[in-house]
Amino acid sequence: MGFKFIKKLPTPEEIIIEQPLSKRLTEIKNKRDKEIANVLKGQDDKFLLIIGPCSAHDEDAVVEYVSRLAKVQEKVQDKIILIPRIYTNKPRTTGMGYKGMLHQPDPGEGPDMIQGIKSLRKMHIRAFAESHLSAADEMLYPDNYPFVKDFLSYVAIGARSVENQQHRLTISGLDIPAGMKNPTSGDLNVMLNAVYAGQKSHIFIYNNSEVQSSGNELTHCILRGSVDPYGNTIPNYHYENLIELEEKYRNMNLKNQTAIIDVNHANSQKLFYEQPRIAEEIMYSRSYSPALKKMIKGLMIESFLVEGSQKTDGKIFGKSITDPCLNWNDSEKLIYNIAEKL
Repeated sequence: MGFKFIKKLPTPEEIIIEQPLSKRLTEIKNKRDKEIANVLKGQDDKFLLIIGPCSAHDEDAVVEYVSRLAKVQEKVQDKIILIPRIYTNKPRTTGMGYKGMLHQPDPGEGPDMIQGIKSLRKMHIRAFAESHLSAADEMLYPDNYPFVKDFLSYVAIGARSVENQQHRLTISGLDIPAGMKNPTSGDLNVMLNAVYAGQKSHIFIYNNSEVQSSGNELTHCILRGSVDPYGNTIPNYHYENLIELEEKYRNMNLKNQTAIIDVNHANSQKLFYEQPRIAEEIMYSRSYSPALKKMIKGLMIESFLVEGSQKTDGKIFGKSITDPCLNWNDSEKLIYNIAEKL
């Protein structure tokens, strides 16, 4: 086979013993998990905002950003639950380029997976400790979830992974909310089938064991827009798109029929500065339709300290090295504007 053995990874148990989550943070996470679950179950009318940088490449910048979010959370706690985006795995369209902190703990150096696991745990735990906001990350590699299971409160499955069997089955064994994005083609049925699979129990192979999952009733949809065969982006956040999803959801009779709307990616044509406008339209659609108000329980926003993006070797503190992001001032204003509309 065309593989060169580099080194054996430590087990999740070994990593967690080396970098444990404190009892206090575990208690805070459990409380937040219940609060977030209650929103998806319709038992709490708070709104979810999954907000943060496209990719988390700099620990100090991420911690600074999340600490600012914590201060805003105090002001909107009656209406909004803020879930920081701390994404440490990045899918690449061609497979090339910066793949996130898991691969490259230092974007300027080569891959080092063991140090990557340790670095991302250190960053997540530090950000959580300083903000008390447990975070979201993308599940790019299902087998790696045990390395992060103790501190994440939300997991997203990306547009390129949502049709993958192992992703779907792994989600079915999680006890936290899992958002399934529509594929890049925009096919809603693919996304809804992924939600269906995630909500059911399965027997499958996971990390060298035969396992049975319980089914994750908190599995739900994320709309992120699509791309046609000619490379044109097609948004799916407009009123008619949302009504179509609501009807399909209802016809499939899935549990906890939730939609999170991603206001960046193909929905904004990656024009990060359009995110506030898109968010405002979604909030209006939600207020206009009782059915949409019931279904749309949150937004996903790409935001960092400094607006835009820079090259991978860029040195601007708090500026994305992947997709461009909204700056902090505009992000804070957006959060308050959303709160006013709830």
